[in-house]
Amino acid sequence: MALLKIKETLKQLRFPFLLAVLLLLLPFTGLFIYNKVEERQRRTYDQVLKQPVVSRTLKIEPGKPFTNTVGMKFVYIPLGKFTMGSPPGELGRTEFEYQHEVVISHGFYLQTTEVTQKQWTLVMGKNLSKIIGDNHPVEQVSWLDTQKFIRRLNLMEAGGKYRLPTEAEWEYACRAGTTTAFSSGDISAAGSDHDPNLNRVGWYWGNSLQTSHPAAKKEPNAWGLYDMHGNVWEWSQDWYAGWYNKFAQGVAVVDPRGPLKGRQKVFRGGSWFSGAEYSRAADRMRARPDTRSYGIGFRVARSE
Repeated sequence: MALLKIKETLKQLRFPFLLAVLLLLLPFTGLFIYNKVEERQRRTYDQVLKQPVVSRTLKIEPGKPFTNTVGMKFVYIPLGKFTMGSPPGELGRTEFEYQHEVVISHGFYLQTTEVTQKQWTLVMGKNLSKIIGDNHPVEQVSWLDTQKFIRRLNLMEAGGKYRLPTEAEWEYACRAGTTTAFSSGDISAAGSDHDPNLNRVGWYWGNSLQTSHPAAKKEPNAWGLYDMHGNVWEWSQDWYAGWYNKFAQGVAVVDPRGPLKGRQKVFRGGSWFSGAEYSRAADRMRARPDTRSYGIGFRVARSE
């Protein structure tokens, strides 16, 4: 009799036991699938880098706008000085945005838009973005992927000097001489609320209808740069470093760069699914260099 009861109890517990095992295995299964997808994408781009390249010469008039061989438009960003970070009291400000003076001692070129899917495909051959459109910003690209794109682009153009902008160069270019949260004015909303100044220049949660948008559909800043606020976040060259107690009051930092090594890379500018506060010029985000998201892309800089 006791044996029958034990058998009956085990039979009743069979389903909950199997369910518990499945739930325990689920995270490992998901990680296995994710790693397989990552490995396949890495192999895809590595194969592209092995393909032969026909190098072309591009003539650039110093200090003037130009369009490169794959249709990427660039403007010249002049040297100058600005206040990096945000003032106390700015809506959305974090402790990681300590204000300090920065000197950009050399002019450089910066792409007028984020890299589009058409431009990415012309260089890398395959577009793995989630929100498809030739003129939409490419996304689902890690910081490591951007380096492969830039490496191949530099092979495609003789003497190429393409790279990602440093974090300081990015904010300097984003502000374009302004001191407000956005190049179009101060911030007045956060979260899903509409911000009238941001509406003019960027796509974010309040106006995007939960999707990215084709490049250059909003107003540019004073230096002719589009979508510096919103649409997709943009990788910078720098490893992340905190700023607390790092800068002497009244002493300008010249051409700052992140640490020589680290665990996370900085990305800037906000995205179509973030609140207005994340699109501020001073906002700083960070992630591992192998991170991919449908909210992160990049734009390319070029040294003089």
